[in-house]
Amino acid sequence: MTNVEVAELLRQVASAYQYKDESKYKFQIIAYNRAADSIEHATSELKDLWDDGKLDEIPSIGSSIASHLDELFKTGKSKHFDEIMNGIPKEAFVLMALPKVGLKTALKMLNELPKSEIKKHLDQAIKLKAKNLRHLLPYAEKLAYEVVEWLKACGLVEKIDVLGSLRRKTATVGDIDILVSPKNSKNQELQKSKLIEHFTKYPKTQKIIEAGTKTASILLPNNVQVDILVTDLNAYGNALQHFTGSKFHNIALREHSLKKGWSMNEFRLKPTKNEKIRAKRFRTEKELYEFLDLRYIEPELREDLGEIEASKNNTLPNLVKLEDIKGDLQIHSNFDIETSHDLGVSSMEEIVKRGEELGYEYIAFTEHNPSKKNHDAKRIIELLKLKSEKIREKDWGIKVFNSLEIDINKDGSLPVPDKGLELLDFALVSIHGVFDLPRSAQTERVLNALNHPKVKIFAHPTARKINEREGVELDWEKIFDFCLKNNKWIEINADPMRLDLPDVLVRDAVKKGVKLTIGTDTHEVSMMDNMKYGVYVARRGWCEDKNIINTLPFIDLINLITN
Repeated sequence: MTNVEVAELLRQVASAYQYKDESKYKFQIIAYNRAADSIEHATSELKDLWDDGKLDEIPSIGSSIASHLDELFKTGKSKHFDEIMNGIPKEAFVLMALPKVGLKTALKMLNELPKSEIKKHLDQAIKLKAKNLRHLLPYAEKLAYEVVEWLKACGLVEKIDVLGSLRRKTATVGDIDILVSPKNSKNQELQKSKLIEHFTKYPKTQKIIEAGTKTASILLPNNVQVDILVTDLNAYGNALQHFTGSKFHNIALREHSLKKGWSMNEFRLKPTKNEKIRAKRFRTEKELYEFLDLRYIEPELREDLGEIEASKNNTLPNLVKLEDIKGDLQIHSNFDIETSHDLGVSSMEEIVKRGEELGYEYIAFTEHNPSKKNHDAKRIIELLKLKSEKIREKDWGIKVFNSLEIDINKDGSLPVPDKGLELLDFALVSIHGVFDLPRSAQTERVLNALNHPKVKIFAHPTARKINEREGVELDWEKIFDFCLKNNKWIEINADPMRLDLPDVLVRDAVKKGVKLTIGTDTHEVSMMDNMKYGVYVARRGWCEDKNIINTLPFIDLINLITN
């Protein structure tokens, strides 16, 4: 089950509790809805976290819900969930996808409407449910910044920011939320209304959902909803912090604020004891955090994973930045070595040129290994010699590594003979098939592959594809320990469909001291610009530049590779 499906199931359980007796099951209703919110916004698949025994890393999953989820993943169902929802038609839960339809309304519809009307509403609910998928970060980012530029073009904007999971750089994004403050004017309310009006005239708007005095919502193609909040500049920092979230960070921050004698909402801090003291409003988030005796917490860290305690203790990481990256360590060119997987489409020359434009000191050409199915060992070595000669034939301007992304065979062996591997500066290994091995066998498979002295990087290590395929089952403690002892590195793959290693495992790797790399997995030169998405994952995983191998200058990196 995907995170969205699990979250939907938990909300159904909460609705069933509410239908049975809202007052009696008050705390269960709150617990299940909170757990559903947390799971829906998690950036790793819940099943993968369960495989790794890390359900407790998701905020709001208590021991009771965790035990039911454990049964769900083991057997495909939960006796407790079935018992709570017993007697409620499945169609009622489907109808709840309709706007403003709760369980009681859904049951009333099923009891009172003709079958033809029920079918019509069910079809509508199914269509709405299919559209309400979360969007990959780059797609949401592109849409959001197009709207931001449209708003700026009206000349009324003083400050503007995206909000929510988009600002926290999660792997997927639901609705797009934007905060904006108008320029100072004698008539601020008029300025706000003009901003709202301009927003609703955005050229790609398919429908104006709502347009008020301070908020508005529009619908874009592919059922993407964009919401805008207009606020005064003197409370901009309060609103920016609150609507960036996450919900669980905000809960923890409110608790901290209360201990300091202040209650919080989205627009002010209010003293809890002395009503004569005026409410506090802040233009910036930094001022807000500092007023609460906290060091500023970067948006990517705001997930209630210890960041407030670290802020109090001045132990927050100095997060890695895009400009810290000195090179790209996974790139596929169109140099044809008759690969086992897709060939790149851009030439080495085009890629090197783009690397120079990005200010890189080095890049690595990591074409997939030649297909063992179609070539014998002699031919594979010949093909790798041709590639090596191409790379060594000239001074490229920046340093170019001769590398290879090698499939890991089912038994952990590599489909490239040692004489071929000797031609490389280093190799990456990755899983491209046989995803369903048991955890222990899959782990041994990976460790066998990493054991080769030419192998330095475990690439896109969970093999997940967001919204398509969950990751393989691996014993990460064993893999981290092996990498730490044997100078092996784990990749954060910056392809937006992978973002793999996921941030939750990045945090674990950082705690262990395992070194990471960031590679774009480029197959066409424009994909080199995806490096920022890998950096986002690294930042969400609490990485500093020292945790990322390709923040090193070339001379230091080559020493690590050759030693």
